[in-house]
Amino acid sequence: AALGAGFSDKIPAHTVTMACISSNQAMTSAVGLIAAGQCDAVVAGGVEFMSDVPIRHSRKMRKTMLSLNRAKTLGQRLSLIGSIRLAHLSPELPAVAEFSTAETMGHSADRLAAAFGVSRVEQDEFALRSHTFAKKAQDNGLLQDVISFKVPNRDIVSKDNGIRPSSMEQMAKLKPAFVKPHGTVTAANSSFLTDGASAVLIMSEEKALAMGYKPKAYLRDFVYVSQDPKDQLLLGPTYGTPKVLERAGLSMSDIDVFEFHEAFAGQIMANLKAMDSDWFAQTYMGRKSKVGTPPMEKFNLWGGSLSLGHPFGATGCRLVTTVAHRLQKEGGQYGLVAACAAGGQGHAMVIEAYPQ
Repeated sequence: AALGAGFSDKIPAHTVTMACISSNQAMTSAVGLIAAGQCDAVVAGGVEFMSDVPIRHSRKMRKTMLSLNRAKTLGQRLSLIGSIRLAHLSPELPAVAEFSTAETMGHSADRLAAAFGVSRVEQDEFALRSHTFAKKAQDNGLLQDVISFKVPNRDIVSKDNGIRPSSMEQMAKLKPAFVKPHGTVTAANSSFLTDGASAVLIMSEEKALAMGYKPKAYLRDFVYVSQDPKDQLLLGPTYGTPKVLERAGLSMSDIDVFEFHEAFAGQIMANLKAMDSDWFAQTYMGRKSKVGTPPMEKFNLWGGSLSLGHPFGATGCRLVTTVAHRLQKEGGQYGLVAACAAGGQGHAMVIEAYPQ
């Protein structure tokens, strides 16, 4: 990616992958490298190309092809070719499935919503809120950090094109996407898979000022968490939020801007209910009391992954830049990013506005 982008071949680069929080990990790795005195300036980002994902041959076909590569004689090759059956040609289609449970993320979201008593109506209302807020932000020119991109053999894409405010009536017509026929997660209240890329420039304050840059925000503190990937796959924000607030010496009331990754409306609502539950905090988190729920008047006000899309590798940087821009626009001091990810992992980060 670095060479393709035209950076000097003298600049080292590496890849990280943590599914939905990949670029979060890229950013915090950058912070670590700078803190360790290894780097002065780091470009951290992520990209996802969901419209052209690699599709693998079946394992039997892969084994045969590797054996063909090693075959010494014509007879050995013909024997291997003769062993190929029609069933070998069926591909392994990609799925957002868990390694430990083989369950798709949508199934997990549906079960999580059911466990916390989140209704279909609540999910549809939140999804409609996300699309409505994103459309308003786009129309008001608030999503100004989107860079135009020329798609080969297509038009120039200059704004997010998944924002589609609908109506509760239209959304109610959709059938469950994962748990049929009684599930509550549908295509309308789930984040859609899309192409996308994002990047941020991270430096020490001294380096940025010396180079003449005006910083947007401080990456103040962060945590990673992990929990049961079967029943609590998407509860990363619930576990991460109190930890990062404690590390930063802040409380929920100190936070002016909240940006949580919206994997599914049901996942967001389940997290909000878990964060508002003393019982959940005591039973599962070893805490005396709940952390509390983010005020909705501060929460994802420019839309979120449900309306802007969720290209896995790009979402983390998108969350962070949105917080930085919202803090500038709204005059707040502290922002909080939180996200869930595959494997039961989660991330939370505190961002502080740079003095204007």
